[in-house]
Amino acid sequence: MNYYPLVKPLLFKLDAERAHYLTLKLLKLSHSCGLDALLNPKMIAKPVTVMGLNFDNPVGLAAGLDKNGDYIDALAGLGFGSIEIGTITPRPQPGNPKPRLFRLPEHQAIINRMGFNNQGIDYLLQQVEKSQYKGILGINIGKNFDTPIEKASEDYLICLRKAYLAASYITINISSPNTKNLRQLQQGDEIRKLLAALKEEQQRLQAQHDKYTPIVVKIAPDLNDEEIRHIAGLLTQFSIDGVIATNTTIERSAVQGHPLADETGGLSGTPVKQQSTYVVTRLADELQGNVPIIAAGGIMNHTDAQEKLEAGASLVQVYSGLIYQGPNLVHEIMQGWVES
Repeated sequence: MNYYPLVKPLLFKLDAERAHYLTLKLLKLSHSCGLDALLNPKMIAKPVTVMGLNFDNPVGLAAGLDKNGDYIDALAGLGFGSIEIGTITPRPQPGNPKPRLFRLPEHQAIINRMGFNNQGIDYLLQQVEKSQYKGILGINIGKNFDTPIEKASEDYLICLRKAYLAASYITINISSPNTKNLRQLQQGDEIRKLLAALKEEQQRLQAQHDKYTPIVVKIAPDLNDEEIRHIAGLLTQFSIDGVIATNTTIERSAVQGHPLADETGGLSGTPVKQQSTYVVTRLADELQGNVPIIAAGGIMNHTDAQEKLEAGASLVQVYSGLIYQGPNLVHEIMQGWVES
């Protein structure tokens, strides 16, 4: 039963961040009461192996929805083939001042400037340990806002070490527009030094724990062709296990004229779809299958998901689509593949 069309108008009358957490709490309550099977369609299997990991289906939850891992089991009930939690930082931090989350319903879009608000890596790992979820779990890591950019690699290494055993894979978030100077890490020698440090530590941890945890890099949609080519070359050079394309955009042309268009932060949803798909296409051309691509950005239905796969992605992730289409989105995307 798809109850979301009944609830959505009420949620959209609330402040966006308040509605976000209320929805998650309702999902958790539903799960704790054993209502998942009644409210959510049965998961459709479409197994795929990527990065040496076996996904039940190609549709994953993007990072940002569950920053601290508080709702893993409840979200698993929606049928995701993978769940990515975070972005998490070494130390807890409050994020940017409120309001910091805005809906643009006319464009099926969201602007956020949350700023990596989270309770820290140690808290997240406690929640992961409590979880009953046995599927593919990604942990998305970042740097604290007050860590100088020249010392950013230290924060990533702290989180990599702590999350290594708990995660199915670890995502390196260097593309959020909401932490000052973070996107510099995608450029020039900055990304080279960071990837070298992370790969060296991954190899050390593999030897120490006899477990290989893939590393994935999440990039922005605002990169030009030369920057995409540069990053693709480094991903191959350092044998990075995957790349997520893309994060939110700072571009506003698609929502120009909207009263909220000038709010600072990252724009997600339908307006970023075309540019995100373009980045996937360019990455696929450069990587030639050597590094798998996880596509995110503007996936609102089966057609959008299929477009990402045809552009060269192996997996897709959704976030804004859940806000506008509701928790049945995963099933609807999967149903489209069953019927095609």
